[in-house]
This record gives sequence, C-alpha cells and structure tokens, in this order.
Amino acid sequence: MAKLSLGSTFSIFHSRHIRPPLAGCHVTKMTVADHHPSLEVVGGARDRFLPSLHTNLRLPYNPFPLIAWNRHVETIFASFFRSIPQVRLRRECLRVKDGGSVALDWISGDHRRLPPDSPVLILLPGLTGGSQDSYVRHMLTKANGKGWRVVVFNSRGCGESPVTTPQFYSASFLGDTYEVVKHVGARYPEANLYAVGWSLGANILVRYLGKESHACPLSGAVSLCNPFNLVIADEDFHKGFNNVYDKALARALCKIFKKHALLFEDMGGEFNIPLAANAKSVRDFDEGLTRVSFGFKSVDDYYSNSSSCDSIKHVKRPLLCIQ
Repeated sequence: MAKLSLGSTFSIFHSRHIRPPLAGCHVTKMTVADHHPSLEVVGGARDRFLPSLHTNLRLPYNPFPLIAWNRHVETIFASFFRSIPQVRLRRECLRVKDGGSVALDWISGDHRRLPPDSPVLILLPGLTGGSQDSYVRHMLTKANGKGWRVVVFNSRGCGESPVTTPQFYSASFLGDTYEVVKHVGARYPEANLYAVGWSLGANILVRYLGKESHACPLSGAVSLCNPFNLVIADEDFHKGFNNVYDKALARALCKIFKKHALLFEDMGGEFNIPLAANAKSVRDFDEGLTRVSFGFKSVDDYYSNSSSCDSIKHVKRPLLCIQ
C-alpha cells in the first residue's frame, strides 16, 4: 500500500514491512478514479501536490520483460547488464569543519551552459555508492537533460572521495550533509535546491529534512528505497537471499576501509579494526568501527538512534518516498 502523507509531505510506500509513524496525521481517503489503486493519500498532500502527478499516478506499472517475476533476478540482472551512461564530471573536494573531506562531482561545463537560476539537484547515493554507479549516472543524465544542474555528493571514501581523518560516514552523522547543502546553496543563491537519496543516502536525507524542519533550505526531496528502520533492516539482511546483499556490501565496505587503513592504525578504545577490515556483514563493520566512531554503546543503539522513521514526522518540505 502506498501513501501520500504527513501534511505537505509526499510519501509513497510500496513496502508492507517498514512504515513511518503516522500517529496524529489526518487521513483523506480517495477513490480509485482519482489515482492509481496502490495509493492511499494522507494529509494535505492531496490538494497541494496530487494534481501535478494526476496523469502519472494513473498509469499502470509495466515490469521489465521476462526477468520481472522475481525481485532478486531483477536486482542481479541490473547489476551486471544495466548500462552506465558516459558523462564528463568535474570534481570539487570540500574540506569540512572536522578536517574530513567529501567529493562533489558536477557535470563538466554546466557552470557555463546553464543559467544561474537553474534548479540544483543534489544526489546522495546508497551505502558505498558514488558517482560511478549506474543508478546515479542514470538519474544524473535524466535530470540534466531536463535543464537541471546536478551534483553527486560522494561521502567520505565513496566514489574515490578522499579520506583525510580516521572517520568515515554513517546513518547517524548529518554534519557533512549540512555543509554540502550550505556550500551548494551559497554557490547558486538564485536557484532552488532539491535532493534525491537512495537507501542509506535516503535515510540520511530524511533525517536531515526532519532535523531542519521548517528551516530546511531544500525546496523538495525524493527518498528511494529508504530502510527507514535500521533495526528491522538489519534483521532482514540476515534472512534468506538477503545475505547475498549483506555480504556484497560488507566486501565493498572492507575494500574502501583497506585503502585508508593506515589512518586507523593506532586506534584504541573499543575499536575492533581487524573485525572491520575483514567484516563478513555490514553489522560486523558497524560493530568494529562505525558505532564506536560515532559514540554509540552498541550496534543496536546506533541503528535505533539513526533511523529516519523517527524523523519523517518532522519533515516540512515536499518529500516523495518510493519503496
């Protein structure tokens, strides 16, 4: 069941398992004739935003031929065979307040080609993702083709972003997001700012929107495949075929970590560097490194305090969530 929810916030949820708290929200029922039957509209979104989506929401979903009978087949097929659009990028390395660094990848030439008031779209990839990934490249080229200025926010260590301090990024840490949005907004003060996040990037984005609430400088955002509740997401990672994704992400985390292992050589305290360097699961990596780096007493404490399901009720900007 999908939802348009939380006042001025769009939330479309196709997941049956992970849902944001909706206590206190006004529910407005719509007829099937008004929208696609998989949607339920909640709050003020119906009158404020639904008319602009009216045509698209009535179109049927046409899955990819042959392989769409199974979501795992679709995922694996895409990872091996989906095209990666070729685009020239211009990298900007941003040094943040704590001495860390992130990499912002802009489309080369757009600073000359596009007018200064062109809308700006900030892309936040998923865990270990960056501007090299096909899903990011497709969004980047599609938006740019519509006249948007697009920038990929590569978190510390991702997309070959430099790591200059013994700390990566996490679901709990919003400091880099604050600085990136502020930096991009200052560069293009005449433009409206928007953001799209995938998976962990979506979780971080929704937490940022909730923390900023009415003061948020973004004009709107999209959350794609957001885990919302990281405790439940972690439990699901260890069930059935999901173990394949867990191990793949763990390998990607270890690969990033090993490139910068010298920065962590003399870490003491509760850090378990060998566990992080040889993690067999995302949870192992978070136990050995992430939860200690960001001051949590346990992995479950880190997950429960970093979930965007607790933030979404505070979002005051238009937000489209697709699960």
